[in-house]
Amino acid sequence: MDEDTRYEAVRSRDARFDGAFFFAVETTGIYCRPSCPAVTPKRRNVRFFATAAAAQGSGFRACRRCRPDAAPGSAEWNVRADVVGRAMRLIGDGVVDREGVAGLAVRLGYSARQVQRQLTAELGAGPVALARAQRAHTARVLLQTTGLPITEIAFAAGFASVRQFNDTVRAVYAQTPTQLRAAAPRQGRTAARGAGIPLRLAHRGPYHATAVFDLLEGEAVAGVEEVAGPPGGRTYRRTLRLPYGTGVVAVDERAGDTGRAGAVHPGGWLDARLHLTDPRDLTTAVQRLRRLFDLDSDPYAVDERLGADPRLAPLVAARPGVRAPGAADPEEYAVRALVGRTEAERLVRARGKSLDAPCGSLTHLFPEPAALADAPGPLGALAAALADGTVRLDPGADRDDAEEALLALPGVDGRTAAAIRSRALGDPDVAPPGVDVPDTWRPWRTYALHHLRAAEEPR
Repeated sequence: MDEDTRYEAVRSRDARFDGAFFFAVETTGIYCRPSCPAVTPKRRNVRFFATAAAAQGSGFRACRRCRPDAAPGSAEWNVRADVVGRAMRLIGDGVVDREGVAGLAVRLGYSARQVQRQLTAELGAGPVALARAQRAHTARVLLQTTGLPITEIAFAAGFASVRQFNDTVRAVYAQTPTQLRAAAPRQGRTAARGAGIPLRLAHRGPYHATAVFDLLEGEAVAGVEEVAGPPGGRTYRRTLRLPYGTGVVAVDERAGDTGRAGAVHPGGWLDARLHLTDPRDLTTAVQRLRRLFDLDSDPYAVDERLGADPRLAPLVAARPGVRAPGAADPEEYAVRALVGRTEAERLVRARGKSLDAPCGSLTHLFPEPAALADAPGPLGALAAALADGTVRLDPGADRDDAEEALLALPGVDGRTAAAIRSRALGDPDVAPPGVDVPDTWRPWRTYALHHLRAAEEPR
C-alpha cells in the first residue's frame, strides 16, 4: 500500500488494516489504528508507521480511544519466512525479554548488528524498541485487569527497573501507571493471582469459531485439554508450560462472530482467562494463544484468493473467516502428530508432570521432549531431536530446515511432517503429499484444506 491508499483506509475507518499499519498525527502527538473513531486528520498532518514501536520511537503517544497497542498483529509475520518475519515471531514470544538481542540473533543465525539493521530498515524500529512496545502493552493489561502491586507488574511485564517501567508507561500512554490503572473500570478487575487475568484476544474480520472449536474438541488430550459446553457456547481449557512457570487458560467460543458473506466485518475478540503461576509469562502465553487460534490471520486476503476458485467459492461464502489453528506448544504437537491421540493420553498419564494445583479435569502438563527421549522407536528419536535442537520448532525456526530435519527421522512420513509444519510452525501454505492442492490456492493452501475439512468434503 502506498501512503495515499493508507490515508483512504484511515478516512474510511477500515478495520481490515488494524495492525497492518499505524498512523500518527503530528499536530496532536498521538498515533492510532486505521479504524480509530476520532475525527479524521488532514492528510498533511499524518505520518504512517509499520509498527507501534516505530510510532513510539518517533515520540507519539498511544490513542486512548482506539488503543492501537491492542490491535491484532500483522498477518505478514506469520506468512513470511525471511529473517524479519522470523524475528517478529520470536520477539512476540518474549525472546528478547528473556535472552536479549544476542539471544535473538543466535536463534536467527545472524549477528546482532545484522538483525538490528534489517529490522530498523524495514520496520523503523529495532528489536529493543519492538520488545519495549510489547512490554508496555503487557503492563497496561496487568494494570487494568489485575490488582497486582504496581512494583510487581513492572517486573512481570519484563522491565529491568521500576524507573524504566514508569518512564515507558508515561512515554507511551501519557499517563503514570497509577493514572492508567485508575482510568480502567473496576468491574472485572481481579484482585489476586488465583483469580486469573481476563483477556480479550482481538482478531480482524470474521472469525469462524465453530470449525476451530470442532477441531480442538476432536483432538483434545485428556488431562491436558478439555472442551465443555454446547456448540456455539463452548469453552476450551488447557494447561501451558511456560518459560517461568505454568498456566491454565480458558477461551470461550463466541456465537455470531462469523459475519455475513460479502460484508465488511470489523472484527471482534475471543474472551479468555489466564491463570499463571508467574505473571512474567503473560506475554508469551498470549502470543501462544494467538497462534493456536490463528488470531492474526488476514481473512480478507485469504477469502479473496480462495473465493475466486470455483471449487472453494461456495465454501468461502458459507464460512467466511475460516482459520488455520496452530499449536500452543509446538513440540507437544509434534509428538501428538506422530503418536496419535490415544497414545498421547497414555504418555500424559505415564510421564506428564502433575500440576501443583489441579484445575478440574486438567491435571498434567504434556511431557517435555527430554522426558520422552528414552522411549523406543520413532517417538524416542523425535523426542531426542527436539530435546537436543536437531529439530527446532520455535517461532523463529526456518520452516524448510525443520521439515527436512523431521523427514530425516525414522517413522516421520511426509503427511506427518506436513501436519507439523502447518500446525506447529504456523505455515499458511502447506500441501500434504498425495493431496490435490492446486497452486492457484497459494499462498493459502493450509486454509483451503481447512475449508474442505469444515465442509467434510473429501480431500
